[in-house]
Amino acid sequence: MPVTVGTFNLNNLFSRYNFTAAIDTVPADDAGGLTLTFVGGQYQVRTFMGKLVRGKDDKSRQEIARRIREVMNVDVLAVQEVEHLEVLKQFNRELLQGMYPHVVLVEGNDPRMIDVGLLSKLPIGAITSHQAATHPAEPQRRVFGRDLLQVEILKANGDKLFTLYNTHLKSHYVPFTQDPVVGAQQANLLRRRQAETIARIIGRMERPNSHYVLVGDMNDPPDSDYLAPMLMIDNKLLVNALSNPQETRPAKAETPDQGPGPQTVAWTHRFNPPGPALPEYQLLDQIWVSQPLAPRLGQAFIDRRQNHGGDGSDHDPAWVTIDI
Repeated sequence: MPVTVGTFNLNNLFSRYNFTAAIDTVPADDAGGLTLTFVGGQYQVRTFMGKLVRGKDDKSRQEIARRIREVMNVDVLAVQEVEHLEVLKQFNRELLQGMYPHVVLVEGNDPRMIDVGLLSKLPIGAITSHQAATHPAEPQRRVFGRDLLQVEILKANGDKLFTLYNTHLKSHYVPFTQDPVVGAQQANLLRRRQAETIARIIGRMERPNSHYVLVGDMNDPPDSDYLAPMLMIDNKLLVNALSNPQETRPAKAETPDQGPGPQTVAWTHRFNPPGPALPEYQLLDQIWVSQPLAPRLGQAFIDRRQNHGGDGSDHDPAWVTIDI
């Protein structure tokens, strides 16, 4: 039974509705954080860190929906950066034409309310959130900025096919109010602790012969030292299902002053740093499978963007075929 499994960072899929009116500036006394003000049954200004939180524009929503419907068309799609469950359901209903009968999202820990979720054509079983997990180094603090979402994917008869784990690890973003060196060190440390926690959780939840898939926006390339703890579970290395993917189209060429462009097809994110540095291409969006599942891997794909900044999202979606 061939099953297609994908991952796509939808890049701030917030509610598209503005219930009062658009505003251009944040109130002067705003202290940052997310605020909901209820007036006459409506809510007004939403901000985070002193900036307005805006819904994703319709053109971008349409484009990511087109890529999912017409290019990917996968059986199981893990998504990241979604505001809440109703937004994901609405996106599926209105723009994906209801192609996914099963929609999953559990509110996580992110103050910007970007959560991880799942869309599935196949039946689903148990849903488990690990958002409350902690790391031994800081047992009083939740280690995941978002979540590690665990979902059982089932056959039509109710038997389990595999378990999917979806996550979104700590980014490299450092607030301008923080020392950039110290901030980067802290971000890397947290990402490593998240990786260690994922390995501990999956090792506890799965048997050595289990079929499972770990996907998400890892915010580091597969060979990162900070991700290394995540890839060794019960003394068995996970298998990188995107080591040699096919592109739906070649990457857009860089201008001569921007260098030669990507040196591999295994990338989903392009970062153009300020100054003279050349653009960086990295495989941040990843699909890892357990060793017992690896022999069943088929083709792997990445839908290549047409614009350097991304098409609807600054991440390109990836997916694989698994014959289970």
